[in-house]
Amino acid sequence: MFTSEKWVTSKWAKETKGKRATDIILMPSFWNHVIFILKVMDPLVRVLRLVDNEIKPAIRYIYEAMDRAKETIKRFLNKNEEKYVNSFTIIDERWNCQLHRPLHAAGYYLNHEFFYTIKSIGFDAEVLNELYQCVTRLVLSLEVQDKIIRELSLYKNTEGLFGIPMAVRSRTTTSPGINNLR
Repeated sequence: MFTSEKWVTSKWAKETKGKRATDIILMPSFWNHVIFILKVMDPLVRVLRLVDNEIKPAIRYIYEAMDRAKETIKRFLNKNEEKYVNSFTIIDERWNCQLHRPLHAAGYYLNHEFFYTIKSIGFDAEVLNELYQCVTRLVLSLEVQDKIIRELSLYKNTEGLFGIPMAVRSRTTTSPGINNLR
C-alpha cells in the first residue's frame, strides 16, 4: 500500500504523519518485529481458542496446550532462549494468575489421552501436588480422599478396570467424564 501509486500521489503521503508511517512500514526491522510477534502469538491464540471453545470442555487440555504452545514458540524461534525468555516471562505471569489452577492440573493428570502417552505426567511433582490440592478441596471426607488415592494407584499402574482392553482402546477416542452411551 505505501509504495502504490495511489498512496504516493495521495495528500496523506505528503503530510508529516503519512511520511512517518511510510518510513516505519518500509523499515525491515518493523517487519522483523511483526514476524516475531506472529511466531509468539499464533500458538497462544490457539490456546485461547481452546479455552473459549463452548463445544468441547477444555479443562483437561489447558495444561498440555500451554506446554505445546511454549514448545512451538521455542521451535519457531530456533530454540534461541534470548529471543523467547521475555515472552515466556509474560506468558507465565498470565498463566499463573489466570489459568493455572489445581483443577486444570487434575484434569490434565486424569486425561487418559495424555497420561498414558506422556510418561512424565505421573512423576511431575507440580501436577501431583495440585491434583492432591484439588482432591483435598473438593472431597471433605478423609475416607473418600484415601479411597481416591488408592484408586489413583490403579489408574497410574493400569490395573483393574483401567487395564482392560476396552479401556485401553478408548484412551484416545473417549473423553473422560463424558457419557457417550446416549
